[in-house]
Amino acid sequence: MYKLLTDAARTLVPPKGDRHGPLPPLMLTLTVVTGLVDAVSYLSLGHVFVANMTGNVVFLGFALAGARTLSASASVVSMTAFLAGALAGGRFGTRFAAHRGRLLATATALQAVLVAAAVITAAASDGRITTTVQYTLIVLLGLAMGMQNAVARRLGVPDLTTTVLTLTLTGLAADSTPAGGPAPRPGRRILSVLAMFLGALGGGLLLLHAEFTLTLGLVLLLLVVTSAAAHRLSASDADWTRPPA
Repeated sequence: MYKLLTDAARTLVPPKGDRHGPLPPLMLTLTVVTGLVDAVSYLSLGHVFVANMTGNVVFLGFALAGARTLSASASVVSMTAFLAGALAGGRFGTRFAAHRGRLLATATALQAVLVAAAVITAAASDGRITTTVQYTLIVLLGLAMGMQNAVARRLGVPDLTTTVLTLTLTGLAADSTPAGGPAPRPGRRILSVLAMFLGALGGGLLLLHAEFTLTLGLVLLLLVVTSAAAHRLSASDADWTRPPA
């Protein structure tokens, strides 16, 4: 328990000289963003994910098999937008490979632009999800989340992919003390799962009691804060800004 709490504290408030500097808490913020965004996409845009591509592949199979509550076209559009965003994120990762802080600041700023366009679209629709609004939001959010996923991969902070939890949960069990493993970073792994859960919970509650525009507005706020923090902190050439070995 002591190790878990210590690791969680070091993730939330990294000690001076930490190899990844302020990246862990910023990545946790992006993990909350993922939960919020997928709450909007699944609950408001026709049972489709824009961040969880494993779910979309499965949904596509279900839709082609005849499941009436799922849309094959929505899954395909979401996956296409996600891949396009990941391609853009990969190019940014190459361009800013020498400085992880600038990479995160630039990528989240572009995500904020895409989500701002989604907020404007949602506000203009006055809460009505027409087919045009649905697919516009899927494309904008899919692009943003694809970019986030690619950048998180390039940043290389262990156990903080911001969008995928399967391996994180597997690691919690497989590396646990009863299994005979060293149980590395248990606090960080639990915080990652908790961040996604809280994002999904918060998004679900907001969607039940308010229009989805408000949820997207919260996503935009978190992205702007993350980008501003990354920009401010990346002004230095500290060790954490360099690519992981």
